[in-house]
Amino acid sequence: MPDETTLPLIPLDADPFGLFAEWMKEAEASEPNDPNAMAIATATESGVPSVRMILLKGADERGFVFYTNLESRKGGELLANPHAALLFHWKSLRRQIRIEGPVEPVSEEEADRYFASRSRNSRIGAIASDQSRPLADRAEFEDRIRQVTERFEGQEPVRPANWSGFRLVPQQMEFWQDRPYRMHDRATWTRQENDWAVTRLYP
Repeated sequence: MPDETTLPLIPLDADPFGLFAEWMKEAEASEPNDPNAMAIATATESGVPSVRMILLKGADERGFVFYTNLESRKGGELLANPHAALLFHWKSLRRQIRIEGPVEPVSEEEADRYFASRSRNSRIGAIASDQSRPLADRAEFEDRIRQVTERFEGQEPVRPANWSGFRLVPQQMEFWQDRPYRMHDRATWTRQENDWAVTRLYP
C-alpha cells in the first residue's frame, strides 16, 4: 500500500476563496472542456429538487455568479426558494468542490455588462428562447431566431427583462480530492458571521 503521507492534504489554514481560485486555475490548465462547468441544484417552494449543469460566470469573495432566463424552471425555483447548491467536478484533477448558500439577484449593471460580453448569436438565442418551456417544433425556435435577428439588424441586441443573473453567497464550501483506496481527503469551511469554521471530514 502506498504511503499516503506523501500526498498533500487540503490545507485547513487556506482561505476558501483563494483555494477555490487555485483549484480553478489548475482546472483551466487540465480540463479539456468548460472547467467552469458546475451542477446547480435548486428546489421548488415546497422543497422538490432539480439539478442541471450550467457555467460559472464570476467568482469573488461576494460569491459565485451565473445567469439564466428568469422564467425558466431554474429561474422560477430560485425566485420562489432563493437557496442553491453548486458542485464542481474536475475529473482530470480528481477533485470536487461543493458550495451551498442563499442566492441574491445580481445588479442590473452586472447583468447588462455580462449580456453585452456574449457573442451576438448567443444574445439573439437568449432573446428568442422561452427557456425550459415546451417547444412544438424546432422550426418554431429557428423562426424566432430569424425574427430577432431581423429586429436587431444594424444594432446591438438588448438584454431582455426576463434574463439576468444570481449570486450564490456561500455559507458552506467543501473541498474533496481523491486519494488511493477511496481514503479521500475532505475539508469543509462553514461561515460563522464574519469568519469560517474549518474541519476535516472522514471520507
